[in-house]
This record gives sequence, C-alpha cells and structure tokens, in this order.
Amino acid sequence: MTLPKLILFLSLPLYILDQATKAWTVANFAPPWSDDAHVWWLIGDWFRWIRVHNQGVAFGLGNGTSWAPVVFLIVPFIALVMIRVFWKKGAFGHILSKFAVALLLCGIFGNLTDRLVQGFLLEDMSDGSFWERLSQGYVVDFISVKLPYFEKIMPRSEGWWPTFNVADSCICIAAVLLFIGGLMEERANAKAEKPVTA
Repeated sequence: MTLPKLILFLSLPLYILDQATKAWTVANFAPPWSDDAHVWWLIGDWFRWIRVHNQGVAFGLGNGTSWAPVVFLIVPFIALVMIRVFWKKGAFGHILSKFAVALLLCGIFGNLTDRLVQGFLLEDMSDGSFWERLSQGYVVDFISVKLPYFEKIMPRSEGWWPTFNVADSCICIAAVLLFIGGLMEERANAKAEKPVTA
C-alpha cells in the first residue's frame, strides 16, 4: 500500500478523531487550574476522562518549563524530515513499518496542531502577543488509566499512568509496529541471503 493511501485511510481519520476528542474535552472540561475542573469516571475507579495540559512530552518531561514549548515545537518538524528521508531510502519496506509511519504521522500532526493552536485559545492569554500565546501552546491529554502495581514503580503516580490522547496512542502503537516490522524485514533479508545447499 502506498503512503498517500495510508495517509488517506488511516492517518487522516485518526487525526480527525484526535482533534475532535480534544476539542470536545476543551469545550466540556474547565482548565486544570480552574475551580470548576472535574473528572468524568468512565469505568469503575480505574478509567477516567480528565482535562490535562501538557507542554512537555511523555511522563510530563519538561512540563511547565520555559524551554519545553520551543523545543517540542521544533522536534516534530525534525521527525517529519527524518521520516521523509528514510521513506525515500526505502527504509520502511515491511507492511507493518508502513502502517507505523501512517500512525506516526497522525501522532505528530495531532500533537503539533495542539502546540500551534491551543495557546491562542486560552482566555487569559487573549491580550498576549503572538509569541506569548504561541509559547503557551500545550497538548490536550484526557485519557487517564490506573494500572495495577504502577504505584510501586512510580509512587507519586498513585498508580495512574500519565494522561494521554489519541495521537499519543498512535505514536506508541507505531513504535511497536516499527520494531516488529524491522525484525521481520531483517529475518526475511537473512533468509533471502542464505545460500541454498544442494
């Protein structure tokens, strides 16, 4: 399957789902610092919907720092250039790797859109300059899951896995598919190079 088809049938629908769920979250949940901030419990006491602003990356790395909005705005562009270069070189030959690239594109564009847009939607930043509002960009996270024994690994988490979104899920699945696809491609190449014995 070609990359344009994968983008059309996989990346684009998932990107729309990502942006729709984030827009719904922003429209229906008050900002995390607000007195009206609330949690929507979906399943028991282990699966909830909550609005979280993340200027950093996984596990909140860099969240609340002055450098994170700038650095994590540049990183996606570097990632896109690298994907383009590797695709041109034929690095993603296995079908799983191609699906991984489609998921990666959804994840990158989904979170990049947030970083470019969300700062401009904050009411308390309406009088800020262009750069001030851009620097307040953040990723909207909302899926919160409590994992058994996770508090033993990270006691401060109280068992809650870092809040994530659809784009984050796409990136994580893509990483697994890239790994499996790479292994399968390597195995196929090794089998093809193996000399045939009479």
